[in-house]
Amino acid sequence: MSNLIALQNDSANIVQDEWTLINLPAAQVEVRKQAGKIVLFKLTGEQSVTEEQIKNTVIPEKGKIIVPLRVFIARNQELAQKLAEGEVGVWLATHELLEDLTTNIADINSLPIIAIFVERFADGRIFSLGTLLRKRYHFKNELRAFGDVLRDQLFFLKRSGFNSFLIRHDRSALDAIAGLKDFSTPYQGAIDDPRPAFKRYNRGT
Repeated sequence: MSNLIALQNDSANIVQDEWTLINLPAAQVEVRKQAGKIVLFKLTGEQSVTEEQIKNTVIPEKGKIIVPLRVFIARNQELAQKLAEGEVGVWLATHELLEDLTTNIADINSLPIIAIFVERFADGRIFSLGTLLRKRYHFKNELRAFGDVLRDQLFFLKRSGFNSFLIRHDRSALDAIAGLKDFSTPYQGAIDDPRPAFKRYNRGT
């Protein structure tokens, strides 16, 4: 069964994934330590992809693909035709900079999909990235969360502008859908509805 949830007209459904996620080849990973502790999160803007990984990433000739940000930037000429045909999306990790994407593409909405990879559920940068894509960069197409995506995050991811969610493989997408209704009336305004509660309801005088 598919683990992809898509929002359409505020209705959530489990759908088949028509996109192939292209992963980077494995690389030697250094364990970083700080104050005697292992650092679990990469620093924002940290360069963690090697030239060898970019070069060795296999890009299929056919089908819709979502490629890593660094591959998209370095191999843009190779991807130009598929991009023109609407068959290329981009994924980036939470520590990568959106500016690296926006400065390397003339029109961000030429991408049919942008996916954000969250390595650990406690990394809240994914919510900021979603908000920035929708509000600052006016991205209008599919915005997908994948990686360590759990039911408890879906409501807040939706509020941050995400409209598709690839649930962690060991969890149930059917159960996760219920998470979108965990709260009936949020107080704050957000991407899905910028009005705070006091502007949404007229309580009279």
